[in-house]
Amino acid sequence: MSIPERKLTTSNIYPMKSKKPIASYENIKKTYGDAEVLKGVDLNIAPGEKVALIGPSGSGKTTIIRMLMTLEQPDSGMIKVEGKPLWYKEVNGKLAPADEKHLREMRKNIGMVFQHFNLFPHMTILRNVTEAPVHVLGLSKEEAHRRAVDMLEKVGLGDKLDAYPSQLSGGQKQRVAIARAVVMQPKVMLFDEVTSALDPELVGEVLQVIKDLAKETDMAMILVTHEMDFARDVADRVIFLHDGKIEEEGTPKEIFENPKSERLRTFLSRFLKG
Repeated sequence: MSIPERKLTTSNIYPMKSKKPIASYENIKKTYGDAEVLKGVDLNIAPGEKVALIGPSGSGKTTIIRMLMTLEQPDSGMIKVEGKPLWYKEVNGKLAPADEKHLREMRKNIGMVFQHFNLFPHMTILRNVTEAPVHVLGLSKEEAHRRAVDMLEKVGLGDKLDAYPSQLSGGQKQRVAIARAVVMQPKVMLFDEVTSALDPELVGEVLQVIKDLAKETDMAMILVTHEMDFARDVADRVIFLHDGKIEEEGTPKEIFENPKSERLRTFLSRFLKG
C-alpha cells in the first residue's frame, strides 16, 4: 500500500448536513491480481447513518466493508474513522503504516456480521456473546453478562442462553452473531449479506432484527445486501456500485423509484416487479 504524499481531505460527494463523517473513504483503490475491484471510491458515512450498498457480484461492495474492518488493505487512498487514519498512524508529524496496536484500537469502534456465523461451537450462546466484551473491552464478567443477556433478549433468544450453536437454526445463529457484534457497542456496524447463507424461510427473522436495531440504535450501519425491499425499508441512503465505482446514490425513494442510470435500471429490474 502506497503512503499518501499529501494530506487527503474528506470528500463531500454526498451532503451530510453539518455532521463530520464517522467513516470516510477517499480515492480508495484495490486490485486482486489482474482484477481492479475498486477504482477510486469516495464515500462518507455520517454518524448514525444507515447506508445500503447494492450492485452486482464483483462490484466491490464487500471489499469496501472488509477494508473498514481491517480485513483487507487498500492499495492506495485514505480511510478514516472519526477523522483518524485507519491504515496509517502519525509518527513525528508524518504518516507511517499502522501497526497491529493501532489497528486493534481502531477496530474497537467497528463491528461486523458476516455471511457465515463464525460462532464458537464449543461455547454456549451466552459465552459466545460475553467473550469479546471481557477480553477486548476489559469489562467485568458481571457487566458483560448483563449486556449479553439484554442483547440476546432483544434479538429473541433470551431462552437460549445455555444452548450451543449446533442446537440452533441458521436464523438463530445469525441473530446470535448480530447480538455478539452489537454488544460491543461499536460506532459503525457492518453487515455483509447476512441472509445469503440462510434458508429462505429464515431470512425474514434476521432482517427484522436488523430493522429493529436500525430504528433503536444510533450506530452507523453499512449494509451489503441483495434484499431490495429491505434496503428500501432500512436505509437512509442507497449506493449502487458497478465495476468498482459508485454509479449512483440517493435516498431509497430516488434509487428505487427514479433510477437515473441505465445500469441501475437494468440491475433493479432483476429484483423489483412493478
